[in-house]
Formats: sequence, structure tokens, C-alpha cells
Amino acid sequence: MIAPSRFLAWLVAPVFALCSFNLLADTVEGAPQALHLLDYIGADYPQAVQAGEVVNESEYREQLEFVQALQGLVSAMPAKPEKAALEQGITTLRAAITDRQDGADVARQARQLGAKLAVAYEVSQAPIITPDPTRGAPLYAQHCSVCHGDAGAGDGPAGVGMTPPPANLRDNARLDHLSLYAIYNTLGLGVEGTDMPAFADQLDERQRWDLATYIASFSADAAAAGGDKVYNIADLARQTPAEVQAVDGPQAAAVFRAQRAQPPQVKRGPAQLLDYTAATLDKSLAAYRAGDHDQAYDLSVAAYLEGFELVESSLDNVDANVRKDTEKSLMAFRQSLQDGLPLEQVEQRLDAAKAGLKTAAGLLGSDGLSWSLSYISGLLILLREGLEAILVLAAILAFLRNTGQQSAVRSVNVGWGLALLAGLGTWALAAYVIDVSGSQRELLEGATALFASVMVLWLGVWMHDRRHAAAWQDYIKSSLVGGGGRFGFAILAFFSVYRELFEVILFYETLWLQAGPAGHDAVLAGGGTALVLLVGLAWVILRGSAKLPLALFFSINAALLCALSVVFAGHGVKALQEAGIFGTRPVPFFEFDWLGIHADAYSLSAQAVAIVAIVVLYGRSWVAEKRRVQVS
Repeated sequence: MIAPSRFLAWLVAPVFALCSFNLLADTVEGAPQALHLLDYIGADYPQAVQAGEVVNESEYREQLEFVQALQGLVSAMPAKPEKAALEQGITTLRAAITDRQDGADVARQARQLGAKLAVAYEVSQAPIITPDPTRGAPLYAQHCSVCHGDAGAGDGPAGVGMTPPPANLRDNARLDHLSLYAIYNTLGLGVEGTDMPAFADQLDERQRWDLATYIASFSADAAAAGGDKVYNIADLARQTPAEVQAVDGPQAAAVFRAQRAQPPQVKRGPAQLLDYTAATLDKSLAAYRAGDHDQAYDLSVAAYLEGFELVESSLDNVDANVRKDTEKSLMAFRQSLQDGLPLEQVEQRLDAAKAGLKTAAGLLGSDGLSWSLSYISGLLILLREGLEAILVLAAILAFLRNTGQQSAVRSVNVGWGLALLAGLGTWALAAYVIDVSGSQRELLEGATALFASVMVLWLGVWMHDRRHAAAWQDYIKSSLVGGGGRFGFAILAFFSVYRELFEVILFYETLWLQAGPAGHDAVLAGGGTALVLLVGLAWVILRGSAKLPLALFFSINAALLCALSVVFAGHGVKALQEAGIFGTRPVPFFEFDWLGIHADAYSLSAQAVAIVAIVVLYGRSWVAEKRRVQVS
């Protein structure tokens, strides 16, 4: 992923101008690329010139070319009070390189100029959300290991014969002169003239930071992380181990390397996620203002999925109205981008969304959730998501047991058992193998919910058609004992449980981070309480249904399942909207989240279609039954 010692050798000004806005929509054009060049000079000039003598002629010539390109980039930037000083500094840097001054002095000048440029042109050099190398590991395996090797030594199978060869990411001498931001920046920009591609279009900012920390781990000793000093995320991102060593010595540098490879997770609370949403919304507006409407829309989707959505469940347990109002304002801002509204209206909607985020942050706190809120969230997440699955499974199992079809009961048990395994497999894949983005989560959730809507509608109508004993006996003889019906029940059980389990895993993973170590026991206690309640509810439903007359039992179950079909239809469309598949159209209507009722034209239309399907199918059933009565 990182180029060899000629780290940025082929980055020239035309390429910088072309890709700069796509990388950081709200940053002055050329600023990230200028920082990239300064990082390169600071890292590689000391290896080209030692004691006033050129030891690597080709590298030295590249340094001269880069400082010339750097001058062109900065001179083309907008006027700022600090610009004249920056230009003078670059002139001085060029003279130092021309005069073959000491490598340490030139590297220090480059780093100082980079810090001044970042401040002057408002380039954020630190991540909003603390990077997580465990999220970066699967990204490295997916995108980087084929060239750089599994261990980062530059010996991947695809790197054989490359010119220049893939970088050795275990080269401590070089990595010590690169900041975490420099690695992140390279991941976004790529290296022109080499096989190192730009990943800005494939990996979002958070993913690139996660990957950067994982790459930094190749040159770090994890055992050194437990030093007395804990570095904040801004220092870990902006400083280099070489700078830390120069000031505080080798031991401090070892601690710094270890901590930047595994940043302390001290700010995983709700405030950090909401800050990410607000900052990404600002970038979305900047892209819209610059005329890049597609980029603006994509950023608005990411702002919701990678930030606010992850605190929705906790916020619901504090103030559901604030959650709903904030979510609506975020969707309204997104829709304004899609509709191409005037900039003034877009800015008004952004202000409303950020006001909602501020209110939410005040309710949730900064660094983590309280013990009571962690417990309540753990309880309600599992209880809310599990109840729908329990209702479907209890209806099917009670139905089959009341009619003596134990073989079909086994099929249903296999179905939900496989759903549990599939859910755990999905969690393992998302956590350790591939990185599942917010849009992918919502897309999967939405598609599964719509499929479940169709399935439970089918089952509801099917039960209604067989609510009389004679019709049921005919079906037993013709279909169920043959296996086709058992397969249908198993499929329904699978998707009903998998959909809910997918949401539970997503919410609990987020809640676990927000609660922090002090709240983990509360989360587990809440989940355990919910599990006991769900088992009790299932037992009550199964036991009570066994005493109902067959016709009444069938009718109740049919009505319940058809109602769930309408609920799932609403949830499914809303999930697809959150994924950015299509927009929103708010309408004056009441809302009831548990019933999937949202004041949106698309969501309500899907539920209306489900209701029409129920009416049509039940009408057909009623007509067929009337004809049977007349014939008999």
C-alpha cells in the first residue's frame, strides 16, 4: 500500500489539482498534496544527503523536483495572511536542499512548514473517531497484502517484478519519519507513476485511518504501549516517532509507536460519533457549494450511517422525540441535496440538523453512557428486536404442535438455529474478515425486512385458507408430509430470526463501545434480563395458543402475521432510505416506530401495497370459500 523509499516520487502538480477536492471536500485545493510533499521531504531527504554529501543521487534530484512542485502548489493557493510566510519558508527550504544542508535540519524545516500550512489552510490532520486497527486488519488483507505481503515486508505475490517494488512497511527507519496522517494521506492519494492506487473512492475516511493505524503496527512493539504517558489522538496523528525521540528519548518513542498503532480508545462515546456526523455534514455542504452534488450526497449518507445511526438506540431510551426530530432533520438535509435546492435552503436545513445533533450530544454525554442507560439500552435492544422474531416463531411452532406435525417443528427449529449461526457468522465476517460499511448494513437489513414481509404475508394468508379442520387435513395429506411445506416454514423461520439478529448484533456492538469498560456489565445484565423476558413471553404465547380452538387459533395467527408483514414493509423501506438507495418524502402523518409507521410517502406507500395485497389475497380466499360452500 505504501510506495518504497521513493514514497511520493511521481506526485506532480497536475495530479494534485485533479484529485484534491475529491479527497477533502472542504479543504483548499492542493493543501493535502502540499502536505504530502512536505512529509516526503521530511522522511526521505535525510537518506539522500548525509554530512553535506549526496549519498543517493536519484533521490536527491527528486527532492529538488518536489520542492519546486511544492512552490507551484502553494503559490496557486488562495491568498491568506500566512501565505507570504509560507512561500518564504518554502524558498528557504529549497535553498537548504540545494545547498545540501544536514538532513535533520531539512526534515525539521519541512515538518514545521507542514504544521503552519495545515493551520493556515484548515487541513485536519487528526481523525474525528479514534482509529481501530482491528477494523484496519481486514482492509489490509483485502487491499494491500497481495503487494506488500501478509506481514508488510513488501514480498506479496503481486509485487514480483514491480518497478519500483512495493514498500517494506516494516522499515522502522523510514516509518519513524512518517506521521499517521502521512500514511492516511497516501492511502487517499496513491502514488502517481507506481502501482500504488488511490483508495479515496474505495475507502472512506474512517476506513483509511483504521488502515493507517494497522500499517503503523508493523513498526511498533505492542508491549511498549503501557508507558506512563498517554498521547492524545491529535498528537498520535500529527507527530512522528522521530520527533518524539528527539525530544523525549528512545523509550518515549517506543511508547509513541505502540500507541499510534493501537490508539487508546478513550473517546468512543456518543459525543465523538455525533461530532463525526457534524463534521462530515460540513464537508457535504462544502462539496455541494462547489457543485459536486454526488459527492455531497454521498457524504451526507456517510454522516448519518457512520455517526448518528450508531447512537440512535441509546438516544431512543433517553428521549425518543429528540431522536426522531434529529433523524428527520438529517434526512431533510440529505433530500435537499438530492433535490438540488438553493444553497440558502440547504444551509438552513444543515443548521437544523446540527442543532439536533447538539441537543442529542447534551442528552447522551461525552465519553460514555451511564450504568443505568447502558442497562436500559441492553434490555430494550434485545427485547424490541427479539419480540418480532418470537411472535413469528411462536405462531409457527404453536400452529404445528397443535396440529401434531412434529416433523415440521424440527424443520422450523433447524431454520432458526441456522439463522443464529448465520448471524454469528455475519458478525465474525464484519469484525475480522471484511469491513461492512453503514450503507451495506442498511441495504442488507432493508432487503431482509422486505423479504420477510412477503414471507409472513404468505404464511398469514396460508393459515387463513386452512383455518377449518377439513382444509387443514387436506393440506396435511397433499403437501406438508411431503416436505414442501416444511421447507417453507424453515425458510421463514430463518429470515425472521436472521433479520432481527443482524440488528441486535449491530446495536450491541455499538452499545458496547459507547458504554465503555465500566458499562459492559450493565449491557450484559440488560441483555440477560431481556432474554429471560423473551423466553417467558414465548412460553406464555405457546401455552395460551394450545388452548384455543383450531379455527380461532388460525385466524389470530393469520391476522398477527399479516400485521407483521405491514410492519416489516415499513422497516425495510426506511432502511433502504437510510442506506441512500432512494430519497425521502415527508408527509403529514403520525409515526409509530414499533409498527414501522413513518411519516414518509415511500414507506407508507410500501405499507399500503402490503395492505392492498392482504385485502386482495383474503378477498380471493373468501370468494373461493364461498364457492366451496355453495358446491357442497
